[in-house]
Amino acid sequence: MATPPTPRGASQESLLLDYLHRLDEHKAGRRAVHVHVSRLEAQNRREHHVRMAADTFDYLVKMQLGQIFILKNSDIYFVYKGEAQEDVETAILKLRFLFFDDPMLVKENEESNQKFRTFFNVERDYDKMLGQVRAMVHAEEEREEKELSKKSGGATDALKPKGEALSPRVLGRVIQALQSADMTNMVRRQFTCGLIGKATPQPLFSELFISIRDLRETLMPGVDLGVSKWLFNYLTETLDRRMLAMLGRSSDQSITGEISVNLNVSTLLSPEFMVFDDSITAAMRGSVVVELQKVDIFSDVNAFFFAREFAKDRGYRICIDGLTHETTHFINREKLGADLIKLVWQKELVKEVGERKVKRMLKKLGPSRVILCRCDDEESVDFGHEVGISMFQGRHIENLIAEENRRRELEMARRRSQNAADLIDD
Repeated sequence: MATPPTPRGASQESLLLDYLHRLDEHKAGRRAVHVHVSRLEAQNRREHHVRMAADTFDYLVKMQLGQIFILKNSDIYFVYKGEAQEDVETAILKLRFLFFDDPMLVKENEESNQKFRTFFNVERDYDKMLGQVRAMVHAEEEREEKELSKKSGGATDALKPKGEALSPRVLGRVIQALQSADMTNMVRRQFTCGLIGKATPQPLFSELFISIRDLRETLMPGVDLGVSKWLFNYLTETLDRRMLAMLGRSSDQSITGEISVNLNVSTLLSPEFMVFDDSITAAMRGSVVVELQKVDIFSDVNAFFFAREFAKDRGYRICIDGLTHETTHFINREKLGADLIKLVWQKELVKEVGERKVKRMLKKLGPSRVILCRCDDEESVDFGHEVGISMFQGRHIENLIAEENRRRELEMARRRSQNAADLIDD
């Protein structure tokens, strides 16, 4: 099914927090500046203004002198080596020139400077910075939780804004709009990666889903999606069919490579899935993982068995999604014919269940077949390694991927710079 909305990859606030944690043992000589773009007038903090402001630090990033983070509220956070202090102050001067007509910066005085930027000595102010960034992450997570629904089913309070209820009439209007709406900009992805020790995460496949949050904001703002479970399920089935249609037509390798799609059992048996199946090659079927929610499976087990046989005969892999340590006792992976299991990370696995019981649970499921999902912090991955899990999904994994991509980009820039210097020397 179309999964409930999830973050569009790791937020900059989360990446900043993760970066500060990694900086803990390398604080000496580091500085940081928080540029409060959000305090400017609205006409001075449009997207192109924020982009220009960030580009002011681009040279320092390419020289590997610092890391930049553009926060949700348009603020800029730049962590840098102390040797770049004068360059950073020059960048701030350029920004003040860029926004010279903003009321906050009209007066050239120290008070306006303090309102526009805050400098930090990382070694001295580390705990203060960590507290502030944690508060940012917490605020962002609270905002997201109000908008997101849990994968285990149902809509959260975020999908229940005051306004028009999701009625058959409203749903009919939305489904009609979906027939002509461009859904490609609402497709999100999250990687499942193999990760052993401190090695770089290796993407195994990416889960594709349509963002319910973006859909609601675009086609049905203010609609209470949680008022009817059955109407919401019907909506997700409609989105499943749209997703299949897009995948069947797409030639984009980033979409048609190793992927997973979260479907309803009924969608797996639908004419739309047959059309999708006919539109792809036999080789591609082997690279597609079909994720099914446990609630959907057990609401009609006979339909699931029929759908499973068809899917596996055609070469698709089956993953049962949304399992917790409480529900694994009711699952026999082999008898259900599932290739993979998604186990939801919960703090209770450490605090209440314990490593020994989790290992016994995994032995029954097959540890090499289990994906630990919703891994939002390093603790989840560390615990997964302790109990023998090597496949992970979640914000922390997205953070690691983003960090590795940044490292590679910087390394490529360094090599290009070195090659250019060598050519000049020659």
